[in-house]
Amino acid sequence: MNTNEKPGLITGIAVMTLASGIINLFWGYIASVSVLSTIVGVVCLPITILPTILGVFEIVYGAKLLSNPSQPLKASPSLASFQIAAVVYGNIFSMVVGILNLIFFNDQIVKDYFARLNGVQVFSPAAVQPVMPAPETLPQPIEPVLPEPTIEQPEKPKRVRKVAGK
Repeated sequence: MNTNEKPGLITGIAVMTLASGIINLFWGYIASVSVLSTIVGVVCLPITILPTILGVFEIVYGAKLLSNPSQPLKASPSLASFQIAAVVYGNIFSMVVGILNLIFFNDQIVKDYFARLNGVQVFSPAAVQPVMPAPETLPQPIEPVLPEPTIEQPEKPKRVRKVAGK
């Protein structure tokens, strides 16, 4: 398989990520405009911009996945995690896309594609020969060093107090 031939899962990831990016752009714009209509919303404006920023990152990542010739690119589970976190803003579609992307990133075909794309040599499990470990030599027991026996001095007898006058 040539690196220009994309598996269907890669194309699916790219298209879903692009669609989620476009929806997040609109979602962030609508949230920002609706928040600006209130005085308290002006303070909350930075929070409503986050879906727009996520949408930009999604569009860039999806476009790189769809580019021909393919650019060296790694799987982005962090982007998928942010897509899932977009449910906080009420964006269910982005959450579903994030879950599907995480599932697709764990597929062996997708892992092999990203490895070939980045120039990492991929070995098939059937081609790998098991390596037999070298026979282990048991360590020789170390003789414990016993302390020299010490001769204890007998205790001095206690003095008996003599009473004066007797």
